[in-house]
Amino acid sequence: MIRFVLVRLMRAVITILAVVTFAFVVLRMSGDPAQVMLGPDVPQDAVDAFRKTWGLDQPIWIQYLAYIKSIFTGDFGVSMRDKASALHLVLERVPATLQLTLPALILKLMIGIPAGVYAALHRQSFADRGVITLAIIGFTVPSFVMGLVLVLIFSVLLGVLPSGGQDTWMHGILPTITMSIGGIGILARFSRSAMIEVLGQPYIRTASAKGLKWRDVIWSHALPNAAVPIVTIVGFMVGSLIAGAVVVESIFSWPGIGRLLIVSVSNRDLAVVQCILLIIAAAMVMSNLVVDLLYGWLDPRLRSHAGH
Repeated sequence: MIRFVLVRLMRAVITILAVVTFAFVVLRMSGDPAQVMLGPDVPQDAVDAFRKTWGLDQPIWIQYLAYIKSIFTGDFGVSMRDKASALHLVLERVPATLQLTLPALILKLMIGIPAGVYAALHRQSFADRGVITLAIIGFTVPSFVMGLVLVLIFSVLLGVLPSGGQDTWMHGILPTITMSIGGIGILARFSRSAMIEVLGQPYIRTASAKGLKWRDVIWSHALPNAAVPIVTIVGFMVGSLIAGAVVVESIFSWPGIGRLLIVSVSNRDLAVVQCILLIIAAAMVMSNLVVDLLYGWLDPRLRSHAGH
């Protein structure tokens, strides 16, 4: 088990380092922050002074080594726009993002998994076809389209919910629903497929032949074995919560990390963008690490293959 955990931790560190490196290089190649911050009509002397102040006049490999060193010392840089700590600016937006992502995750779990299980237990029925149809619509329609449709219906036509902002709890209803619809559809499809596959296994028929109640067969044998692929999807959703908030927060003018990322990218605010991408990568890697550990707990056979 120790070797299993160490292998996963090593992979997590390598993955985060790869993401950090990729983001660092791409941001340097996407444009000169000095031109964006100062404007096109600023004299070249001012541009050169700006680049020297922020260390942009150094070779990229020197900038990269300095950045990696600063990360390990807990320094995530300073915002070129606000002249404040990048980490502080990002952490200020975390509560607003969690106000959307956590309720959205709860809705995904509470609706998606039971709907998929119910559809699997009533295969080929009207309810099954209805769940499949709604699930396909849910995860195929882009979130920005779904958000605009919800605004059109509930804000413009009905006038019952606000279309943007963060003033009251009602302002979070539409963005939360927008973030959850796609995940509900994905979880419903995967839960249904996992349950159908498990229900066709010989040990399910054996448990039924022993005289166990069908409810006990489902709860004690089917659901635990169907949990492995479902855990994979849930882990991915948990890791991508912040990344998934980028579009939704922009549509509904929600002051969270996603909206900050859009603004920072447009302004070439390197430190803030790198800090957000690092947090997103760390969240996804850690969620995948937890999933791997849950795999080892749900299926002990995987621990014996950790070295592979």
